[in-house]
Amino acid sequence: MFSLRVVCRHNSQNLTHLRLLSTTSTANANALTSNVGASSSKDRPEIPPSGDKWTPNSIRTGLIARKRGMIALWNDQGVRVPVTVLQLDNCQVTANVVTVRRDKSEYHAVQVAASDKPVKTTTKQMLGHFNKAGVPPKRIVKEFAVSADAHIPVGTELSAVHFVPGQFVDVIANSIGKGFQGGMKRWGFHGLAASHGVSVSHRSSGSTGQHQDPGRIFPGKKMAGRMGNERTTVQNLPVIRVDSELNLIFVKGAIPGVDDAHVLIRDAKKKMNCLSSHNQAKGLYEKVLPKGVDDLPFPAGTTELAKTLPPIIEAPSYRRSPFIPIE
Repeated sequence: MFSLRVVCRHNSQNLTHLRLLSTTSTANANALTSNVGASSSKDRPEIPPSGDKWTPNSIRTGLIARKRGMIALWNDQGVRVPVTVLQLDNCQVTANVVTVRRDKSEYHAVQVAASDKPVKTTTKQMLGHFNKAGVPPKRIVKEFAVSADAHIPVGTELSAVHFVPGQFVDVIANSIGKGFQGGMKRWGFHGLAASHGVSVSHRSSGSTGQHQDPGRIFPGKKMAGRMGNERTTVQNLPVIRVDSELNLIFVKGAIPGVDDAHVLIRDAKKKMNCLSSHNQAKGLYEKVLPKGVDDLPFPAGTTELAKTLPPIIEAPSYRRSPFIPIE
């Protein structure tokens, strides 16, 4: 049983109430695992069937979304929360990967693609790959490392309900490019003194090397150069709201990248994967998942699961209201 305890807010009514939503995922998981091994070949390791329930040792796949911008939400206590809106754009599974390393251990991954692309602008190699998976051509293809029980059938369309409001996620994207910048903007240098004797050098980086010994600048020296447009990961961002109709994920805080850029979302490595397994080993079962989250969709949140849930799912506030005076 996949159970999800969240606050469901409907647009037609201005009422916020707590519901206990339970859906049977065993039948859906059995239907999903029937096609998991379709992409395996004779010369490759067989792909194990996916599990029916999430465990603290399970590592789920991530999603590819597009950053739509930032807005503000108000929780049930009236507190303003800045959030970034991420939207899934036809995110589908295109392959399951199983590779045997040199130490005989296995590497498991799920390949995900998003954003439909015209056929005429797609290479023949990628067209053959997408045709084999039974999905339309996509603009972006990424691979997420998973545990052996978290494989997903090829062609499955993923939904925003893959992430539960109240859990923590990591968001990966390319930061905004700033071009060629000086040492003060790029590294936060102090600059030279704006006093007598300093002529038109107030934003200079100062000395960068030594004399004849060693007679060079050491590699890695912080200097002026190209800034931004780097792969950046923002960790431990809470999910505030999920819209299953528009495939929107509302994440608290800012994330890297420009609007409409593709970003990668995954379960937070530190707060979800590592901390969950540690608490499970210590017997702290009430702290395996964040407060208010009973379970996670496993192996993934699909469009079929989204049809059984309310259109808008919102995480309730578990902290004390800041508007109540302290006695």
